[in-house]
Amino acid sequence: MDVSTIITLAIIAGLVFWAVGIYNQLVALKNRYKNAFAQIEVQLKRRYDLIPNLVETAKGYLDHERETLQAVTEARDAAASVLAEAARDPGNAQAIQGLVSQEGVLQGALSRFNIAVEAYPDLKANENMMQLTEELTTTENKIAFARQAFNDQIMAYNTYRQSFPNVVLAPTFGHPTDAELLEFEDSEAIQEAPSVSF
Repeated sequence: MDVSTIITLAIIAGLVFWAVGIYNQLVALKNRYKNAFAQIEVQLKRRYDLIPNLVETAKGYLDHERETLQAVTEARDAAASVLAEAARDPGNAQAIQGLVSQEGVLQGALSRFNIAVEAYPDLKANENMMQLTEELTTTENKIAFARQAFNDQIMAYNTYRQSFPNVVLAPTFGHPTDAELLEFEDSEAIQEAPSVSF
């Protein structure tokens, strides 16, 4: 083998290793944001599991507030359904936007529920209601932390994917678009967890 052949083979090998490195890094970053979304999913499912208990506890007190209770239940069921879709592909912009939208509907229903509960001091003082409220508040805080961790991982993935020459190779390696951040339309919702005090 002559020197030029060895140099050519070395350059080709170097390019192959370089491309493999980009591919592996894209896969690693994608798996990190998928794992971060799984943490959000765990906390959202916990919240969805708490809501029926909250509604059941309030039923006896809020007899004439059936519409409010029904709205909370329906919003919770819809949010759980959309969450399952987003969990299948947390990088999908449409799925994430669907989750954001449905979470907004659920937060609105929970706000109306809060207003209804405020009118019933006995319900607010109910031990089960106080415990559920505390658990829900704790879960909301965990969701906020998990969402921040997810967005951090999305930023790392998108930054790496958008860097040159990765942006040229990423579509070839099955990473055609950036992943979507999980942001709420109301910027105040990002700053603080929704109020669920009773």
